[in-house]
Amino acid sequence: QVQLVESGGGLVQAGGSVRLSCAASGRTFGHFAMGWFRQAPGKEREFVGAIDWYQDSTRYADSVKGRFTISRDYAKNTVYLQMNSLKLEDTAVYYCAANQMLVTSYHAWDYWGQGTQVTVSS
Repeated sequence: QVQLVESGGGLVQAGGSVRLSCAASGRTFGHFAMGWFRQAPGKEREFVGAIDWYQDSTRYADSVKGRFTISRDYAKNTVYLQMNSLKLEDTAVYYCAANQMLVTSYHAWDYWGQGTQVTVSS
């Protein structure tokens, strides 16, 4: 089993920045991916971005490309989501996820964090 612990959410003004962290523990995969998803009230959970841990390659949703950056800290077993130029529509609960394969559908991801609220205000 893999456990994911998220941190870093909160209130931020539009145009501002915030960095989310997700620390993974437990038995690790030989090759796995770490991803970020978000869910706004009344909306379906959507893919934000992900990183292939072994290859160090990333993939992003078009809505966040150029504004959000995913990175990893190999020693700390932690993935980060750096969010810049935040917009009101970025307001959502952000979830960290882990999976053996990098896919964009949330249905296919095996492990999930508890979620952290990010609220963008005007």
